[in-house]
Amino acid sequence: MAQWDRLRQLSATYWQQLHELYDRDGLPMDVRHYLSAWIEKQEWERAARDYGLAMVLYQVLLENLDIQHSRFVQEESFLQQHNIRRYKQSFQRYQDEPCALASTIQWFLEKEKEILNSAELSEQVQLLQVEQEAMETTCQQELERKMAGLRNDVQCLEHAIICLEEQQDEFDFKYQTHKMEAVTDEAQKNERIKMFQSLVNKLNEYRKSTLADLNKLLDRAEDLINLLVRKELVDWQRRQQKSCIGAPDNVCLDQLEKWFTCVAMCLFQVREFLNKLDELMGKMSYENDPIKAQKPALNKRTDALLKDLLKSSFVVETQPSMPQGKGPLVLRTNVQFSVKTRLLVKFAELNHSMKVNVSMSREAPQIKGYRRFNVLGTATKDLNMAESLSGGMVADFRHLSLREQKSGGGGKGISEISLSVTEELHIIYFNTVFDLKGFSVELQASSLPVVIISNSSQQQSAWASILWFNMLSLDPKDVMFFATVPAAPWPQFGEMLSWQFLSATKRGLDDDQRKMIAHKLFGKQQNYDICQVTWSKFSKENGPDTFWVWFDGILAMVKSYLENIWREGLIMGFVSRGKEKLLLKKKKRGTFLLRFSESVVGGITFSWVEMDSTGEPYIKTVQPFTKTDLCQIPFHEIIRNFQILEAENIPENPLLFLYPDTPKDEAFGKWYTDKTGADNPYMKYIKTKLMFVSKENSLEARSPMSCDMTQGDCLEPMNGLYGEAAEQEDEPRLLQSQLETFQDPMLSSSSLDPLDNNYLLYPNLTDSDFIQQQPDQFLADFNNLLAPSLLPAQICGGIFQ
Repeated sequence: MAQWDRLRQLSATYWQQLHELYDRDGLPMDVRHYLSAWIEKQEWERAARDYGLAMVLYQVLLENLDIQHSRFVQEESFLQQHNIRRYKQSFQRYQDEPCALASTIQWFLEKEKEILNSAELSEQVQLLQVEQEAMETTCQQELERKMAGLRNDVQCLEHAIICLEEQQDEFDFKYQTHKMEAVTDEAQKNERIKMFQSLVNKLNEYRKSTLADLNKLLDRAEDLINLLVRKELVDWQRRQQKSCIGAPDNVCLDQLEKWFTCVAMCLFQVREFLNKLDELMGKMSYENDPIKAQKPALNKRTDALLKDLLKSSFVVETQPSMPQGKGPLVLRTNVQFSVKTRLLVKFAELNHSMKVNVSMSREAPQIKGYRRFNVLGTATKDLNMAESLSGGMVADFRHLSLREQKSGGGGKGISEISLSVTEELHIIYFNTVFDLKGFSVELQASSLPVVIISNSSQQQSAWASILWFNMLSLDPKDVMFFATVPAAPWPQFGEMLSWQFLSATKRGLDDDQRKMIAHKLFGKQQNYDICQVTWSKFSKENGPDTFWVWFDGILAMVKSYLENIWREGLIMGFVSRGKEKLLLKKKKRGTFLLRFSESVVGGITFSWVEMDSTGEPYIKTVQPFTKTDLCQIPFHEIIRNFQILEAENIPENPLLFLYPDTPKDEAFGKWYTDKTGADNPYMKYIKTKLMFVSKENSLEARSPMSCDMTQGDCLEPMNGLYGEAAEQEDEPRLLQSQLETFQDPMLSSSSLDPLDNNYLLYPNLTDSDFIQQQPDQFLADFNNLLAPSLLPAQICGGIFQ
């Protein structure tokens, strides 16, 4: 199903995100809607780098808008005619920079994918956390029971104060009547005095009882506040930390908002009750009046509880993130980022009355060279209910940026601690004032620590720091974390690695893959749970061979080129060469598996079983494919058409069964495509096909009796994990052929070079073209296939069909 159609089927929550996305300038939603099919078929990522292709796409976009405008003219849709004409005029600004338009459209498509991934991940969360949710449900039920008890206590107290007021009014009426009657009979007067004393005693007991109920209500409120602030909110903050680095945790605040608001409303009612008691005491008081004695302490306690609740209710709902960042909490100077705060105490009368200000910490750590920054952009916003999907009180900052202060750097010469730029942690603060019904308190929320970079080349290291901090730190304000950075226990570390794949591709690492990675890091161990990974082994700035550089290269490759087959579980991926041999040596000829390269960052290779002349199995491996290859040919097409030239120069595809025994076409067939250059709407080339061909002697043949086969997994620990001999062999060459070009009128103004490497394909000729050649001439020509020069079109003939 087309991406746009899938988006239109999402729930209202995600539709709101889509509306927020298209509130930005760059690509009108109308254009995205009416040209959705065409937009999704284009190679915008490539066009962002290729001026010629970008110009072609730009011109065709304008033509499509003209066509759409004509349709609206026929339909007499005046408003849509106007909009389309206006959109076309706005696109004219890209006439000299078509690559910028391609980059913009590619960014919108990527953001759409993130919304889709978020929706699918939400479904997965519900499936993966059934038991956890059952436990959470039990806790929620207990909290709901206590909330119901608090609300019931408030209602009872409200009734008690009404009764108390009636009793006091009764006493006052009788006493005032007695004074007007002027009773002279001493006996009758004494009787009435006894009656009034009895009423006062009864009123006194009722006042004591009401004050006791107030204390009990505050005890219950304090118990709930402790649960909310010191457990539920802390648990949410930890879940948010983990979700920032890919964990499928639920970070919705709606339930917490409901609870915080309930307790706050009850405490405000208690303040009203105390004011009522003060009013009653003003009308009537006496010696040892319990209200006079206890009310100041009750006032102080109520305000303290309310202050404690409110100070904790102001939170950062969505952590700072850049539109095109690797993840949240990595910010770049002079690049806009967004962040959203939320007040968990929801009172309708506060809508648009509370202003939130953004600032950076003025008290920098005492570290030499520690940088300071100013926040630029709209740094003040109202808390309002319009910007929240659930109607909560939020302030959504979308256009903030940071600029480094050029003077007054902190901590010069004060500390010997030295931190790299990507180990510096900074906190963004948000301040507001809560003022309602005579109660005022200043509130402050703070972001999780962010890493601030000045160059995109630092983003990989910065994201590593964010992963490490949020995986291990339980103190969300510990900006000195990397001064004495702790090691990561393997169970926690392996789970974090799995989250990276889960968030990027919707499929995490299984137990076997995690075990393979543990073996890569620590060598063979009886129990990996006791092992630890140090920060320096994981990621060290400017270190080209760190584990994170290798792992992130794989992750980027899978996300960009292999997501479908990874999600289907067709890539074993993290498997050592020794383990690979153990798995394949007992399999039939043609059985192959896919694994990530250990020596080439962002590389994937495959190995398969062959039989020697005695029937003994041996393993062959091809040099890893990288993004250079995968951006030209989809990996499933490489597997489908891959061929080797054996000793007799006979081409053969050796890949028959995906491990353990799935026929290749059954595993990958649903992604096969026969589309060629002829289907390109902009260029008319000769019908073509791309494939990889290797000479048989350019592959590594590994004997089943080699050392690592007989001894099992012989992979070295992390220090020596990048040493694949097979991956140092000659690279399989992509066959190239001359192309016949067709001059399309739409390309007349384009600067596309038809012989550009991105367009080098193979002629898809008939078998008859091959048959007409003489055998000797064919062998001579065929031996030239591996030469780097361009081949005459007829030579490649029907051999590769």
